[in-house]
Amino acid sequence: MAILTVRNLPAEVHRALRVRAAQHGRSTEAEVRDILESAVRPEGRVKLGSLLAEIGRRAKLTNEEFAIFEQVRDRRPSKPVTFG
Repeated sequence: MAILTVRNLPAEVHRALRVRAAQHGRSTEAEVRDILESAVRPEGRVKLGSLLAEIGRRAKLTNEEFAIFEQVRDRRPSKPVTFG
């Protein structure tokens, strides 16, 4: 896990974080983690797996049609990408 240090945080912001953390029943550090995670991972984001599943539902594939994909699927491990 990464460690993040925040310098020069105004006292009123730190105080507000402590109050907010207490309201949620967690430590100030846990509260800051939750705030940061919410900011960078909004719930409305489209996830690739969900998007692909929705495309499959809209295509209305039968079990037999889906089985064809399983038969031809390449099961070898992918090779890592190299740059340069």
